[in-house]
Order: sequence, then structure tokens, then C-alpha cells
Amino acid sequence: MATDITLRLAPGCATAADPGGAGAAASAADRALAVFGEVERACTRFGGTSPLARANDAPSAWHRVPPLCLEAVREAWCAYEETGGRFDPRVHDDLIALGYDRSLPFADGQVVVDRHAPRRRLARPPWRPRFRTARRELCLGGAPVDLGGIGKGLALRWAADVLRPTAPDFVLNAGGDCLCAGAADDGAPWRVGVEDPAGGTEPVAVLGLTETASATSSVRVRHWEAGGVAVHHLIDPATGLPGGQGLGAVTVVAPDPARAEVWSKALFLWGATGIARQAARRGLAALWVAADGTLGTSPAMERWVLWTR
Repeated sequence: MATDITLRLAPGCATAADPGGAGAAASAADRALAVFGEVERACTRFGGTSPLARANDAPSAWHRVPPLCLEAVREAWCAYEETGGRFDPRVHDDLIALGYDRSLPFADGQVVVDRHAPRRRLARPPWRPRFRTARRELCLGGAPVDLGGIGKGLALRWAADVLRPTAPDFVLNAGGDCLCAGAADDGAPWRVGVEDPAGGTEPVAVLGLTETASATSSVRVRHWEAGGVAVHHLIDPATGLPGGQGLGAVTVVAPDPARAEVWSKALFLWGATGIARQAARRGLAALWVAADGTLGTSPAMERWVLWTR
């Protein structure tokens, strides 16, 4: 997933459930971290050999896929329906057209790809994937998909399901997207810093989270130059072009990490002029950073905020 995965267990949380020692907690931690690799192998669009990549090669045909891939596509379709199409994984071809056809070396600095300047395309018809659950088969509905907008959130959810029976107090962090269970070392909520999308070393806010998740969509890392134009990976499905005008980052807090990830992207695409209205209308806990560094929060986010810049 081109990101670091970290897991922190609160001291003592394992011994309450495992009086014989920390062995069960260590085993659960290993299994939970392995979930991220399993999700990536099943759902990556890169390389051409994953179950999803093979389905993308013939998106109008039926394909037998592993349960993780089937469930991930089904969850992406539910997110598409919930957001009214603002979250649409069919941006696969748009990303390819912008040169994001492989894992780009974003950590190395400015990335330039040999592509024509991005061009607006027509809106697509509604997405209608189909599923044969008992046979573990799916049909993508005629267009290839990219699950990068929901994959980390699903991996966080499924990894947490592995941990909870043994270790009730933990925080899982996947590149800034977090699931916080129970309490931190001091019994207080877990404290989560929100990164500065402009690249500053200090957070723009600190959240206090327990039994909930946070996800951030940002242009801080995944941006590059295509055809002499600066672009990023948060694609507006209505145009096929990078969206979110006037925004640098959006953070959403929600009980489920996949839902938080999906809505952080959907809200980002409404841009600086629309995000406040859309977040309030849906009762979403959102914090955003405008391109000029200004911070904004929705009413539902205020309960989670411990500090802002």
C-alpha cells in the first residue's frame, strides 16, 4: 500500500485477557499486521497478477476471486451508493491517463511522468457491479476499478477484528489513517495528530479518539507532474481530473475506518467552497485545511478536537 503500518498496544491490555503472558497478544498482533499484506495482494491494481488486476483486464466478464477481493469491491459499491457517486472507484483509467500506472516514487521528491496534459472527460453512467457470493464471483460492470480509496480503511477494520478478542486497547495506524480502540497508556483517549498538508513538521490539530477511527485525504504526498501540469490522486469522478479546489487535506472521524476513508475523499472533492455545507448536512465529523492554511471544522468534529494550530 506504499505506506507504513504501525500497531501500538496499551501496556497491560494483553495480560487482562491473557493471564499466562503476552504470547496471545503478540500472536494476534502478527496476524493483524498480516491482514494488510493479504488485502494488498488481493486488491492491488498494480502488477497485473492480482485477482483485482485480472478482473480489471476484462471488466465485463465474470471472475472468481478470493473473499477479500469480493468483499472489498462490494464495500466500494456500497460507498458509491452512500456518497451518491462522489466516491467512484472507476477512476482507474483516469489515474492511468495521468501516469499513475505503477507505484510512483513519491518519497523521493518531485515526480514527473511522460504524459499529455490532463483533459476533462464526460461523466460515466451509474456503476452497476454484480456479485455471485456463493460462487465467489464478481463482474465489475464494464469498467476497471481502483480500490486505493477504500483499501486501507478495510484493512484497518479487518485487522482490528483480529486484535479485539485479545487486546482491547490499541491503535492501528496505516499512513495516518487510524483506528483507536479502548484507551491509551494513561487511560485517556488516544491522541492523534493531523498532519500539515503543506509539509510542516508540527500537526495542525490533535484529536482525542477512542472506539472510533480517523482518515485523512491529502495532497501532501501523492502529487506529481503530468504534461507540465501539477496533478494529484484525488480524482473527481464527474470530470476525470484532480478535484478538491482550494483544499489541502480533509480528515473525517467515524466509527468505521473504511467509512472515514471514503467520506474524507468525497468531502475533499466538494472543494473549499462546498465542504462545510456538505459535512454539516450529513452530520459528518470533518476537519479540513484550505490551500492557504486555514482550518475548518464541522459541528460534529468539535467533540474530538483537543487542540488546533
